[in-house]
Amino acid sequence: MQAAAERLSEDRLDAALKALASAQRREIVRFLLQRTSEEGKTCCATDEVCACKLSEHLGLAASTVSHHMSALKDAGLVTARKDGTWVYYTVQRDVLAAVAAAIEGF
Repeated sequence: MQAAAERLSEDRLDAALKALASAQRREIVRFLLQRTSEEGKTCCATDEVCACKLSEHLGLAASTVSHHMSALKDAGLVTARKDGTWVYYTVQRDVLAAVAAAIEGF
């Protein structure tokens, strides 16, 4: 995992910005940032979201969500953890901070 203070390479920054160019991907990142475990539900742990919750929230087919998540993972913005048939995603806050810092010129 990368510290927020580290600078991103230009290629990594370009990949992150390209991934974030999609409105649906930005909504996914927002949802991941705001999401916490719901009481009484065992689907998602704290700080991670199951692909089923993303499909439900976005109103998209699982295959479309998978496509978007693949782009976000490739850019290093999220990680995935597979548990049986379920996939759980976590946003990489340090990478987002590094992207913001690169945009701000720090």
